[in-house]
This record gives sequence, structure tokens and C-alpha cells, in this order.
Amino acid sequence: MSEDDERQQSPPSDLEFVSNKARNCNATGSGSGHPEFQSTYPDQVLENVLENVLHFLTSRRDRNAASLVCKSWYRVEALTRSELFIGNCYAVSPGRATARFTRVKALHLKGKPRFADFNLMPPDWGAHFNPWALAMAKAYPWLEKVHLKRMSVTDDDLATLAELFLGFKELVLVCCDGFGTSGLAIFVSKCRQLKVLDLIESEVSDDETDWISCFPEGESNLESLIFDCVECHINFEALDRLVARSPSLKKLKLNRYVSIGQLYCLMVRAPQLTHLGTGSFSPSDIAGQGDQEPDYVAAFAACRSLVCLSGFREIIPDYLPAIYPVCANLTSLNFSYANITADQLKPIISKCHKLQTFWVLDSICDEGLQAVAATCKDLRELRVFPVDPREDNDGPVSEVGLQAISEGCRKLQSILYFCQRMTNAAVIAMSKNCPDLVVFRLCIMGRHRPDPVTGEPMDDGFGAIVMNCKKLTRLAVSGLLTDKAFDYIGRHGKLVRTLSVAFAGDSDMALKYVLEGCPQLQKLEIRDSPFGDAALRSGLHHYYNMRFLWMSSCRLTRHGCQEIARAMPRLVVEVIRSADEEEMDDVVGTLYMYRSLEGPRTDAPKFVTIL
Repeated sequence: MSEDDERQQSPPSDLEFVSNKARNCNATGSGSGHPEFQSTYPDQVLENVLENVLHFLTSRRDRNAASLVCKSWYRVEALTRSELFIGNCYAVSPGRATARFTRVKALHLKGKPRFADFNLMPPDWGAHFNPWALAMAKAYPWLEKVHLKRMSVTDDDLATLAELFLGFKELVLVCCDGFGTSGLAIFVSKCRQLKVLDLIESEVSDDETDWISCFPEGESNLESLIFDCVECHINFEALDRLVARSPSLKKLKLNRYVSIGQLYCLMVRAPQLTHLGTGSFSPSDIAGQGDQEPDYVAAFAACRSLVCLSGFREIIPDYLPAIYPVCANLTSLNFSYANITADQLKPIISKCHKLQTFWVLDSICDEGLQAVAATCKDLRELRVFPVDPREDNDGPVSEVGLQAISEGCRKLQSILYFCQRMTNAAVIAMSKNCPDLVVFRLCIMGRHRPDPVTGEPMDDGFGAIVMNCKKLTRLAVSGLLTDKAFDYIGRHGKLVRTLSVAFAGDSDMALKYVLEGCPQLQKLEIRDSPFGDAALRSGLHHYYNMRFLWMSSCRLTRHGCQEIARAMPRLVVEVIRSADEEEMDDVVGTLYMYRSLEGPRTDAPKFVTIL
């Protein structure tokens, strides 16, 4: 435990420990003149032992299982849990959570469902962090870490974290919104022990506040600073000073307003970096014409610990050779903002023999994926994003690239692949060549597209994935799919926990196959598919076991949704329409259902009807 930890207020101990002497004997005296020994309470002994054992239990699922053994285990597990994960902020109230778990030091909280990322949920739907911040301020003054995903966070919430948690050290905001640079300025100025500030794909408003210069003077404890999503200029001189006085800094990811020349200065300041987001990776517009360019190659060569490289927001490919010295050591490379060609990729990827995670745009074409397959034999995760997501364009990657990856990267565990065409044969080949797949997300962007070679639906391809990949837990399906594909999923996808469906299926039977056949299903996302009330009713036996069900642009009616709400009172059934849409009699545009210990929420906006 660090000195800082010792100085902070410690969580209260609800289990009192006394010495063995005091616990086991009571010298009341007896006729023999010997002290009288009394037995301890067996339950108290068990709880003392359990507390010491459960401290070593870190897995959330293992802890949840332990809490279900009996009341004593339930109580002790809560007392020993220091990290709390809540997958839906409306599943439990802040008061209930803080009453049960009294020693929490770290909170992980999720808000909106994933389809909010695709503008399928109106703004101001909810998921406000404020009630959680206020409840934690009273219950956990020693709180050190907060990780939020898809939550609405205000500047006042950031001020609360900074002012009321004196030992606060780590804030991670993923896909969050509602705050700006003025809130960041207050937060960083008052968190003197801050180690991690990660802003990832969040919307940060530009309040014209110089937040970078608000970090306290003196040596900083910063270990990670990620702000690549912040779309505003920063005070580079202040950033340069901050990096210089942060000897423990390992992760630094810059936004697109940081030029490659400024990147060079920061790399010279911090050669100890292990994770680097490069910013724009292009020169500044105000750079002098006659200025001599720094030795970028030398700067990268000096960063001997660098294993993760990302950024390249406004890349000029001529600068890419600068990263050659670090390629051999990279385990993660993110080119998902870099519109580069296969020829520009090949000299880089040919040096990345240790690569395990690779994100890239489809501008590298099938040829680029073939180069990846030839070199990256240890690849575990691949994501291929589209430069042009329109349905009617001719995609540059296809079944050729997918088959090459499956043949060359046989340790692959996770893939997200956007394309315009795909064959059953290529998907079947992947299921056989990469049996360790845990995540398979294939997004054929054109609607209802069959196998272009045979003209058949893509049923057999996805069927092979669920049959041959025994560890599969996450699946996204697309293309022309009949009920047969969902029959495969129901019969063989016994470990599938998350399923995403778009423009697929023939009838209600498709959804019935899944809901009746996938016992581990937790999250089900469906859009633009022909599933109606009968399909919805087929999951009555399972909805209490799921985190949520999302259905938009399907064939649901208000009457059918009300039937579910009446049958399952602990399920919150929300009917959502766009903010400017008038309420219709019986047509349901979007349904969002989730289990909750609290019942309907009290902050629902007008465009949300809770049945």
C-alpha cells in the first residue's frame, strides 16, 4: 500500500477482529482455579475466514456466484468487494448499491445501450451520472476510480468528483457526453493525486477554456492521459510542461490539433511511453518553410518500450517510415483513422511480427489484408472499418481478404469486418481455421445481400461459425439471412451472450429459435427485421436473465409490449420515439427492455413511454 493510500480515509470495517486471547477465553474463574474457555460463534468464525479468502477472488462472475451460496456468503462478499460493476445504471438505484456494498473504491458504470452510438436513440434519453456522483460522495469518500460508458456527465459532476473525493486517482469516460473543457479544468486542478484521465470517443464541448494548463504545478502522478477525442485546440506549451513533470507517464494519446513536430518534442520528453496516440501525424500549418525537420526516426527509436501505437488523425503518408524502428515491438496498432493504401501499409506490417491487435480502414483493400495474414501470425483481434459506409458503394475488401486472414492468423479470437460482399465459403473457412473465435461481427453493409457466387443466403456461413467456434460469446449477423440461420444459432450458440441483428430473418420463428435456444443470452440488439409480438412473447421465460433487449423498426405493437410489461413486473418496458415524433396509437418504433430492481425510472423524457 502506498503512503498516499495510508493517508486517505479507509473504508469502515464491518467485521471486527479481536485477538485470539480475547476471543477464545474468558477468565471468569472456576473452582479449579483455571480460566474458563468459551467457544466462539461458528458463524462469526466462518465470516472471518470468508473475508480473508474472498479478498483473493477478483472475477465479477465468481464473486456473484459466491454471493448466492447463502446469507452469510452474501453479506461477506459485499463487505469485501472493492470494485463495483453495474452494466445498466437503471438496473439498480445508487442508494441500493451503496447500502449493500460499503467498501467500494472503484466504480464501473454503463448507461445507454450500444445502438445509441449509431444515432438510433434520441439525445437526452437519460443515463445521468449525477445521482450516482451524489450518492457515492456520501457513501464512499475514499473512492479512487470511476469508469463510465455512455453516460451523461456534467461539469458539475466532474467538480463533485474532484472536490469530494480527496484521494481520487482515475477517471475513464468512454462514449460519454454533457461536459466540456471548463469542467475538465475544474477537475484536473483539484485532483492532486490523479493518475489516469482517459477520454475515449466522448463528446467534449469547447468552452474555450485552457484545461491542460490547470493541472497542479510540481511533479505529477499521471500514468495515462488520453484526449484524442477532444475536438479543440490545446495549449501545447502547458502540455509539454505537464509531460516533462510526469515521470510515471506511460500512456499518452493526443488529439488531431497536435502536429508531428509537437509530437516529436513530447516523445523526447517521455521516451518511457508504452502507449502513444500520435495526434495528426502531419506538420503544423504554421510551420516555417525553411525550418529543418526534426529526426522523427530517432525519436521513435528512443521509445524502446512502445508497444501500442494509434492516432494518425490527419496523416501524411510520407512520414510513415518514422515508425519503422518501433514496429518489431508493437503488439497493438490502430490505423482506423489513417486512409492509407496497401502499398503504404506493407513496409510497416512486414515488421510487425508480434502484433496481436490491429484496427485499420478498408482502404488497404484485400491486398493489404493478405500482407497482414502473411506476417502477423500471433494476431488475436482484427477490426476493418469502412472509409465510405454507404450501402451502394463498391467496397474494397471482400471474401478474399477474410479468407486470407483466416488462413494466416489462426490464433484470431475477435474480428469486426465491414464489407460490401461476402461468401459462405469464406465464412466457413474462417470457422474452421480460427476455432478459438470469441467475437465474430460481420457487417455486410448492403441490405439483404446473398452470397455473390452462389446467390444463396448467408445461412450456412453463420451456421458454421456457431457450430465450429465453441467459445463464441458475441455474434453480429448481416446479409441475406433466412430463419435457418437463426435455427443454427439457437441450436449451437449455447455460449452466445451478445447478439446483434440487422435486416435479417423471415418470420417470428427466427427470434423464437434464438430466445429458446441460447441460455446465456444477455444482450440482444435487433433493427429493421420482421419480428412482431409473437416473437417477443417467445422470450418470456428468459427476459429476467437478460441485461436488455433492443428492437427498432420491427413489427411490434403497443398491445404486444404491454402484454410483456404485465407478465413481467420487474422488467422495465420503454417505448421510444424520436423527440419530434407524435405518439402513435399502436405502432412501436423502438422498444428497450431491461431488468431492474427499482422499477420504472423517474427521469424519463417525454418521448419515452414506460408501459
